[in-house]
Formats: sequence, C-alpha cells, structure tokens
Amino acid sequence: MSESAEMRHYDPGEIEVRHQQAWLEAKAGAPTSKGKPFYLLEMFPYPSGRIHMGHVRNYTIGDVLARYKRATGHSVLHPMGWDAFGLPAETAAIKHGTAPAKWTRENIDTMRGQLQRMGFSYDWDREIATCDPEYYRWEQLFFLQMLERGLVYRKKAKVNWCDACGTVLANEQVEGDECWRGHKPVRQTELAQWFLRITDYADDLIDSLDELDGWPEKVRTMQRNWIGRSHGTEIDFAVEGIDDSLRVFTTRADTLFGATFVSIAPEHPLALQLADIGDDHTSEVIEFIERVRDQDQIDRAQGKEGVATGAFAINPVNGARLPIYLANFVLMEYGTGAVMAVPAHDQRDFDFAREQGIPIRVVVQPEGGLLDPATMTEAYTGPGVLADSGDFDGMPSAEGRDKITEGLAAAGTATAVVHYRLRDWGISRQRYWGTPIPVIYCDACGVVPVPESELPVELPLEVELLEGGGSPLPNLEEFVSVDCPTCRTPARRETDTMDTFVESSWYFLRYVSPDSDAVPFQPEALARWMPVAQYIGGVEHAVLHLLYSRFFTRVLRDLGFVDLSEPFKNLLTQGMVIKDGAKMSKSKGNVVDPDAIIQRYGADTARLFSMFAAPPEKDLDWSDRGIEGAYRFITRVWRLALAFEPEGGKGDTKKWKDPGAEGLSDPARALRGTMHETVRRVGRDIGERMHFNTAVAAIMELVNAIYEYRVQAPGVDDPVARAAVAVVLRLLYPFTPHVTSELWEVLTGDSKLYARKWPVYDEAALVKDTVEIAVQINGKLRGRISVAADTSREDLAVLAAADAKVAAQLAGRLPKKTVVVPGRLVNFVV
Repeated sequence: MSESAEMRHYDPGEIEVRHQQAWLEAKAGAPTSKGKPFYLLEMFPYPSGRIHMGHVRNYTIGDVLARYKRATGHSVLHPMGWDAFGLPAETAAIKHGTAPAKWTRENIDTMRGQLQRMGFSYDWDREIATCDPEYYRWEQLFFLQMLERGLVYRKKAKVNWCDACGTVLANEQVEGDECWRGHKPVRQTELAQWFLRITDYADDLIDSLDELDGWPEKVRTMQRNWIGRSHGTEIDFAVEGIDDSLRVFTTRADTLFGATFVSIAPEHPLALQLADIGDDHTSEVIEFIERVRDQDQIDRAQGKEGVATGAFAINPVNGARLPIYLANFVLMEYGTGAVMAVPAHDQRDFDFAREQGIPIRVVVQPEGGLLDPATMTEAYTGPGVLADSGDFDGMPSAEGRDKITEGLAAAGTATAVVHYRLRDWGISRQRYWGTPIPVIYCDACGVVPVPESELPVELPLEVELLEGGGSPLPNLEEFVSVDCPTCRTPARRETDTMDTFVESSWYFLRYVSPDSDAVPFQPEALARWMPVAQYIGGVEHAVLHLLYSRFFTRVLRDLGFVDLSEPFKNLLTQGMVIKDGAKMSKSKGNVVDPDAIIQRYGADTARLFSMFAAPPEKDLDWSDRGIEGAYRFITRVWRLALAFEPEGGKGDTKKWKDPGAEGLSDPARALRGTMHETVRRVGRDIGERMHFNTAVAAIMELVNAIYEYRVQAPGVDDPVARAAVAVVLRLLYPFTPHVTSELWEVLTGDSKLYARKWPVYDEAALVKDTVEIAVQINGKLRGRISVAADTSREDLAVLAAADAKVAAQLAGRLPKKTVVVPGRLVNFVV
C-alpha cells in the first residue's frame, strides 16, 4: 500500500457532497438521446416536511435500477415531483399558523435537498408540483372535457364524512369506519357532490388485469375484489296485498328453492308501504329506519340487524310465502336493494335466521354428504348437487344456476345481470388546499363550465384559514363572485376543490413533456416514453392511486390526449420499514431520522443497508447492527481498493481490465472465474429479478475472495486482483455511487464512473476446472473432495471412498448402494 493510501481517510460527508454536486452540474440523471428508452418512476411523495426511512428505501430501489439501466445502455427517464395538494399540508399549515402554499414550498425545498443528499439520480429539470397553476390548468381542462362527454356529473348522494378532516372521503379512502389519513371516525351524510363515472370503465379495468403480467398478483386480486363484478340474476317476487313486485338480486339462483325470507334495505321505496300491509308494523319499521340511517355503510354491511315488515313475498318457483324483513346489511346502492335469503347456503342469512327463528331449508347437498338443517352449525356455501328443487333435483349447482335463470327469464320473471361493487368516484372536497373545480352556478343558466380560455381557475393564496378546518373559499367574495360566461349576470364559483388523488392520477404523463404549454403532453414524447416501464411504490396504493391512474389513463385516451390504456407496464410494491415490531411512525416513537444516519455513516451506508437487509417486496426490520455492518463493509472495500492506489496518484483505466485466462495460476484462474460469475449474478439479480439483497451478497462474496486471494498471492501489481477490484467498484456503484465513484477516480483517473458501461462476463470463465463434491454416509456429511469437473461417476465413487476421513468412517464396510450426483455429491449407503 502506498503512503498516500495509508493516510487517506474515508470521509463520506466530504466525498458524497462533492460527487453529488458534480452529478447535478453534469445532469447525470437526464435521459440521453441514444439508447433504448426506459421510463423508471417511484411514486412521488407528499411534501410533508422531511423524508423518512420508507422514502429512503423506496427511492434507493429506483435509483439502483436507474443507474444499472444507464450502465446497460438505456436512455433512462427518472423524474421526481411533489404530490403537493391535499389535506395533510392544509392541516399542518393550520397547526403551524402559516399558509399552505408557504408551508408546502418550504417542505419541497427541504425534501429536495434531502433527496439530493441521498445521491438519487433524478432529472431535476422535469420536476413538477401539483399545486402549480401550470400543472392543474390541464386537470381543469380534463374535467371540462369529461363534463362535456358526460363522464362527470353532480348529484345529491350519501357520502362518507370525516368531522376531523371537515370533508368528504371517497369509498376507497375509508378503512373500516375510519378515515384513511388520521384514522378518525367517518359517518354518512347527504351532500351534492361531483362524481367521475369510473363505473363506465369497470369491465375494461377488470378484464385487462389479466394482461398486466408485470404486476404482483396480490395487487391485481385487490383491484378485482374492489371492482367486484358479480354475474347474477334479478328475480321478481310478487308481494301479497299490492300490485308492485319486489325485484331481488342474487348470484346464487341455484338456491332459489331454499329461500325462506326476503331482506330489503331500510331506504327501499317500498319499505313503508310494506309495513302497512296486514298487521301494522309501521312504527317499528320507522324506528328501525331512523336508527339505521346514521349507521356507517361498512358497519351495516357487516351487521345482522332486522325488523319484520309484516308483508310476504311469493317465491316464483314454488309459491312459498316468504316474510319480508328490513335488514341493515342490505344496501340500496348495491344490487336492487333487496335480496332473497337462503340461510342454509349463506352465513349471514344463517345467523339472521337462527336469531329470528326463521326456517332453514337445504337445497344444495355436498358431494358424498347429507346436510340436516336441524344439526347444521354453519351455512354450506360450496358447490354440490341440487335437492328439494323440483325438476332440478340431482343437477350440479353450477348448471342449476343457469337452468333456473333461463326458466325464469322465459317466464318473464327474471333477467341475467352483472353488478359491481365499484361506485363512481366522488371528487368534491370541502377543503381549501386543492384544485378548484372549474364550474360556475348561475340562477338563470344552471351549471356553466368555465371557458377553456379562462383556465386555470387559480386558487387564491392570500387567505385566512379557519380553525375548524373548513374551507375559507365560500366566504372569499373576490373568488366566489363572477359573471356567468353565458348570460353575463352575477353568478358564483364552485368552492369545492378536487380530491388530491385526481392530481396523482395523471402526473406520470406530465413528466414526459413538463414544459409543454400548448398541450398537456407532446405526442412524440408520449410515444418515446409511455407506458412507464417500471413503477415502484407501496402496496397500500393498490386500490386508490393505482386504480384511479388506470381509469384516468383510459379517459385521457378517449378524450384524445394519449394513445394507450395502461400507464404502468411493470409494478414493484416494496415492503414497509419496521422497527420494534411496528411500522415506523412518529406516534409510535420508533422513527429513525435519515439525516442522523447520513451524518454519522453517510448516504451510501443508508442506501446499502436498505437494499441488503431484505428483499424489496418484504418488510425491512430496522437494525442498528445492520447499519454498522453496512458501514464496515464499505470501509473494507475502501481499504481493499486503496491497496491498489497507483504511485504518484496517476491512474490509468487500461490497467484495470481483465487480463484474460492465458498463463494464470490456479488461484488467479479461480479468482477470475469468481469475478465473472459475480458479474453474471449481479446483472441477473438487479436487471431481471430485482433481488437487490442477493446482488449485494454476491459482491460481498467477491470482496472476500479478493482478500483471500491476496493472502495466497500478495502483490499490488497482480492484474487479476486489480481487475476484480475494478469489477467490485462497478457492480457496487448503483448501490453506493459516492464511494465507488471516489475510489474509481483515485485508481483510474476517470471521474465519470456514472458514464461507464456495465461489465460483461466471459462465458468461458464460468466453466470450472475443478468442483467440490460433498461425500455422505447414510445421508450425513462426512467429508469434501476437490476433483476435476469432468470426473466420471465411477471415478468419483473411488476418489470419495479413498478420502481419509471417509475411509475412517466406512471402517472397511462395503456400501450396499452408492449414489453419485455429478458435480454435487457422493452418498454411500451402508
């Protein structure tokens, strides 16, 4: 080791800042004009104040892949921006007594600096913030064109209301009966709201999931379940005492003969009329309706409460009289608001029937079984053979479902239909910090769109926020008061703002041409970059952001703005960062500050640990020892590389090339083989499998092999060891770009490791001259032998038996059987 190498100290703070500045000045994160386009994107963050370790992990995954793709000859689009509107920023601004715009801009500046300090190679020239009027003007244009197409509408509807947030929430933003952000109670109320017709795209959204083979099956399943397409039958039941029939929806027409009651929603238009038939149940029904009205839909869907109306429906297949109940678990928004109840074959109906003393009738018997209603402890919901079902007895239940539907349809009392769990997306928010909805209300003209020439409708920034969280916009006369564009009489603006998920449903498209002023997206840029080749983010966005983005892309396609349907070709959903058994959060007091890690160990250490500690799709358990271990490995690479520092500090890249196999000693040949095998493994693990932890493990093994080799064959000028060290730096570069760039420059004189091509492995070097064979006796390992790779089965058995340790264990016994697996093991059975 040279004297200067001995004195050189690893100072990550100085090294990292210097290289980051050089990368920014060189625009190293920008796409090149040559190379195959590769659009790589991580979900952009809320500018909440500071980044956390979840951000570090998510964005390191993206940066490792971006640096690898550039090295393999791709032109990589890797942008960053800010999901800047929404409730979190507004709530924080109120708490800190400042304006949301000021709070947001300050946070963006802070977080941008933190991301740059991590060494993430973004193209900062494409940076966007969704609170910029230059951004949301296009969103308002999309809204107006959707309104013109009938894809936007306004109506009064029951909505999810969070008192703590002071606004409406979409169904997808309610978890159980709590707000998705603050986990505060959510209740039902009725308001006039703007809706996007996502249901018009339900079939397309669910059918095309099968084509997204680059997505995790878990995410596709979550979207299928949320859209909730159900093929079923709507059946008309006559009602005693009135001329109207009751239409019910069922997915199990095969169980129709087993129906013993009918349940309807408390909001059903026939509810009060049914209560007045026969014995008067009006007071009980009204009391039940009033009590259920304020219940949350989630609670209702899981409930088992009901009240008898006193009326009876007639089963159209067997004439049975079925009592009609109001039930809290039947929702008017789903199906027809009425369901036939078959207790033997539906668990909720079973529980309700047992509680109400309603008969249970089995009409589907499992293969090889015989169910008795008197002894059943739960409903049987599986397939089977129809029983007590008239002419359909003995028919498989799936076939019976179709035949019963066909028969009722022929009689004019049923229709095969498709229903969906998905509901139209309510986007109205009664908050200030969001995109203004570009419509005007005129007493004479009604709802009037803002002319496109007047876009954007800008959100006023000089406002005084209300303590309770309500929007100040309705009281802001200079914003609300406006002339009607049609009749020029006084009118008023809409004061609701759009759900922040609207902004994040199309931001990935704006990155391809962020400076375009004439159109939202330049067609040639869309053709070059879309769809996103690799999208990275949390699985918690499977239903919200990812479903909305797929919907919005289709809408923009139909409006003529884009020429594609799916925005993301491949999706990686990374796991959470866990500490002390729970997800890191301020409320749990288990947050680790990335700045503290950077200050003590450097950004490279934080990056390396987040990639090595767990596979990307799994949760990562935080470990102080793991961080220290990552730092020790980096310093070990530092010492190893500087042992090869050239005298006088004048490096030459030519000296670091692979010397080839000719004339090498056995140890040198083995090290060269390990070097090329590592190149193969790391390239496969990053580029094909995205198993970053095993890629790092392979590099660590190569570093160990170099250290071991230098013990056997010491010497600074050894060409194989030099080449192996160069490969370590180039393979480790995507994970720890700062320290590897520094060492590369010291050793070779080249300051642009970021511009180097990925090393190529030599297939011939992967062929091993010798292999290690495990030797077992009765399946237990008793020794290992090194033999030529082409040793025959017969010779392997002889050499294994001749090994001193094995021979001592055999003690002269002749094996009954010898199992030989070439290249792996010999097992003697004695």
